[in-house]
Amino acid sequence: MKKALISNIGKIGEALSRLFSKVRKITDRVWYKTEWTISKYADEAAFLAGNPFATTIVKNNVLLNEGIGEMIDLFCGIGGTAFSEANAYIGVGDSDTAAAATQTALQAVTNKAYKAMEADYPVRANQTVTFRSVFDGSSGNFAWKEFSVANGNSDLSKNLNRKVSDQGTKISGQTWTVDLAITFS
Repeated sequence: MKKALISNIGKIGEALSRLFSKVRKITDRVWYKTEWTISKYADEAAFLAGNPFATTIVKNNVLLNEGIGEMIDLFCGIGGTAFSEANAYIGVGDSDTAAAATQTALQAVTNKAYKAMEADYPVRANQTVTFRSVFDGSSGNFAWKEFSVANGNSDLSKNLNRKVSDQGTKISGQTWTVDLAITFS
């Protein structure tokens, strides 16, 4: 009986050890996922009709340190400029320089453009925020290789993130839209 009791205590100890080793692995984290949607319209009439000739969905991006810092400042109420309808812009450029958290802007030297939010954007539904900008026939007419959301209309603004993905070349007369959905969990 003593032998069986010692054996059971040993098994209980092993089970508790396995349980506690799993408990110690629990950590605090904020998860996020991004989905960029680029819709391309042959002209304004096609855009108004909601008839794109191509739509691409691109996942993931890099949060930039300056954007993370700005979010923390806003969260704590210690300053910063909100990524709101009045301030948020989506930027596009022709640089294919790999994205890095230390970058502070679009990397394109000359071919880049920042467009203001479409009316009533950004929008939030549950844990997802969606930004949208429309690049009409006269804006952003160059190769689209990089994307960012900023809280202003230039590289002097704080950029939240950056994505590098070759989406082709937008030509004069075409309307392209860029949506970014960020889901936090």
